[in-house]
Amino acid sequence: MGSVRRRRFVAGLLLAPLLTGCFASGGSSDGASSPGSGSGGRLRMALAFPPTENFSPYGADATLLSRLGVTEGLTRLDGNGAASPALAESWSRESDGSWLFTLREARFQDGTEVTPESVAAALTHAASATPVPTALAEVKLTATPSGDHRVRVTTAEPDPALPFRLAGPSMAVLSPKAYAKDAEGGKDAEGSKDAEGPKSSASKTDGSTKRGAVNPVGTATGPFELTKVTGSTGATLDRFDDYWGGRAHASGIDARFIADGTARANALRSGEEDIAEAIPVAQAASLAEGAAHEVSTTRNTSLHLNTRSGPFKDPRFRAAARRAIDTSVLAENVHEGHADPAQGIFGPALTWAKGKRAKPVGRAEAALGKDVKGTTLTIATYDNRPELPEVAQVLQQQLEKAGFTVKLTVREYARIESDALAGKFDAFVSARNTMLDTGDPVSALSTDFTCDGSYNLALLCDRGVDRAVATADSLVDPGKRQDAAMAAEARILGTDAVVPLVHQRIIVGVAPAVRGVTLDPYERALATASTRR
Repeated sequence: MGSVRRRRFVAGLLLAPLLTGCFASGGSSDGASSPGSGSGGRLRMALAFPPTENFSPYGADATLLSRLGVTEGLTRLDGNGAASPALAESWSRESDGSWLFTLREARFQDGTEVTPESVAAALTHAASATPVPTALAEVKLTATPSGDHRVRVTTAEPDPALPFRLAGPSMAVLSPKAYAKDAEGGKDAEGSKDAEGPKSSASKTDGSTKRGAVNPVGTATGPFELTKVTGSTGATLDRFDDYWGGRAHASGIDARFIADGTARANALRSGEEDIAEAIPVAQAASLAEGAAHEVSTTRNTSLHLNTRSGPFKDPRFRAAARRAIDTSVLAENVHEGHADPAQGIFGPALTWAKGKRAKPVGRAEAALGKDVKGTTLTIATYDNRPELPEVAQVLQQQLEKAGFTVKLTVREYARIESDALAGKFDAFVSARNTMLDTGDPVSALSTDFTCDGSYNLALLCDRGVDRAVATADSLVDPGKRQDAAMAAEARILGTDAVVPLVHQRIIVGVAPAVRGVTLDPYERALATASTRR
C-alpha cells in the first residue's frame, strides 16, 4: 500500500475512540447493551495463540480463558485500571495483611453454588500451584471462609495491591471438581513460557494442585462454558444460562486457533469468522469498512541493557546507547504507525499516567565519543512476535552508527528466556504487557526492575530504585500509589537499564454485524455476555 494511503488508513484508526468497555461495531448505538434473553446465534472467533498448558488457569492459558469469557476472579479491572467487583461484590481491608471479601450469589458451570468454602479452596490451590502463578510471585496468600458469603484473604506481608492481584487471569475461581486428581483432561503437560512476563512455564508434576491438573471444562463461572477442546486447533463453548450477570446474547462460541495473521484476516474477510484478534497491519486495510478496530495496550517493547556484566555495566555506555536510539523510526516504520513512540515504562493506554511523568533521576550524561567505537555487544530477541527481530535490526543499525559493533541473536522465546534472565546477552529486546499479571503498576516495577525481581531482564540492582518501589508499595490509596509508581519510574529510567521503544497497539477484526466486542488495553477480555451478532 502506498505511503499516502497508509497514512490515511492509520489516521482513520487514530480517530477511533479508545474504549476499555464494549464498542458498537458497524455504528449501532446498542453495542454496550446488557445481556438479554440469549436468543443470538453462535460466535465464530479466530485466536492467535493456541492453548499450551491444557487450559491450565495458572500459566499463559489463563488469559485465553479470560478472553473467551470462561473464567472470572473475585475482582476485575475497570476502564481506569482500578479493581472493581466481579465474583466479590465488595471488600474491605481489615488490617495491613488481611482483607475481607463479600461474595455475590453465583453458580459454577457444573451447577454447584459459589460458596466461601469453594472460593477459599480455589485461592488456596492457586497459592500452592507449582510454579506459582505470576500474580502471586511476590506474596504468600492464605484464604479462609468467614461466615455467610465472606472470604478472608491474608498475606504474610502487607499487600495493598491484593485486589489488583485477584483480578489477574491466573486467579480464576473454579469449582472443587476442577481440582480433582482424576479430573478429565487433568493430565500433566509440559507447556511453553509466557513471552511477555515472568517465568510461567508448566513443568511435569504429579500433585493435584500442580499446573496441569486443573480442569476448567465446565467448572468456571463466566458467561461461556468450555465444553470441548480439539487439541491446539479449536475449542467449543456454550452459553452458561445461570451466569450471575445475565444470560449471554450469543448461544456459544466456536473458537479456532490460527497462528498465521494473514490467515486470520482472510477468515474474517471471507465470512468464516466473526471476530479475529491481532490482525497484521498489512492486512487491516483490506478488511471491510469499519471492521478494523485499533486499541492502545499496556504492552511495551523495550531494550533491556545488562547492568551486571559487559559494556553496559558502565552507565555511560548505557547512556550512549539510549541517545543513539530513535524510537519514532520504530513506531512509524517497523509498526507502520500502529504504535506510539515510547514515553516511559507506562504508556498512553494507562490514562492515569498522563501528566504525572517526571524527568529521569540520576541519569548519566557524560559523553563517551570515540570510547564507544569498537565496543562489541550482542542484542538478543525472539521471533514469536514477528516485529521484534525487525526492531532489533533497526537498533543494530542505529547503535552501529553511534560506534558500537553489534551482533544479533534471534530464537524462539522458550529457547532464549533462561539465557536472557541469566545475563548471557548484553541487551534484550522484549515485548511485555506490564499490567497483565496484576494490573498494579508498582508490582510490575518490583517484578521487572528491583534487585529481587523475578523478571529482571536488565539484572538491575539499584538501591535507589528499590527504595522508590518500596515506598510506592507501602501506599494503599490508588491515586497516591500511582503517583509513587511514576516517581519510581523516573528512578528506573535514570539508570538507563531499560530503553522504552514503543507502546504497542493491536487491531481486532470484527464483522460489521457483530456487537459488544471488548477492546481491552490489558488484553484480558474480548468476548463477554454482551457480545453478539
